[in-house]
Amino acid sequence: MNSIKRLAGIIWIILGPLAIYFLLQTAISEITKKPGIDTIIQWGVFVVVFFPIAIGFILFGLYALQGHYDHLPENSNQIDDYDSTAI
Repeated sequence: MNSIKRLAGIIWIILGPLAIYFLLQTAISEITKKPGIDTIIQWGVFVVVFFPIAIGFILFGLYALQGHYDHLPENSNQIDDYDSTAI
């Protein structure tokens, strides 16, 4: 199961930059088709909101690849036992 998590981490790392690329490509395409202020504001908001989400994809994949999700706690008592300095 841990190897599947690490493979999924690689997929998330690839999906992050792809999402950013397609988001910016679509935003530029839509703004050039209809260069009004409403279109610029709309796509500006989309980029500002979804850019950090795409960065989160990359970080999530990086943590999965590094093995931070290899052992997940089964109950709330195990959360206190987790060594936070290992990160």
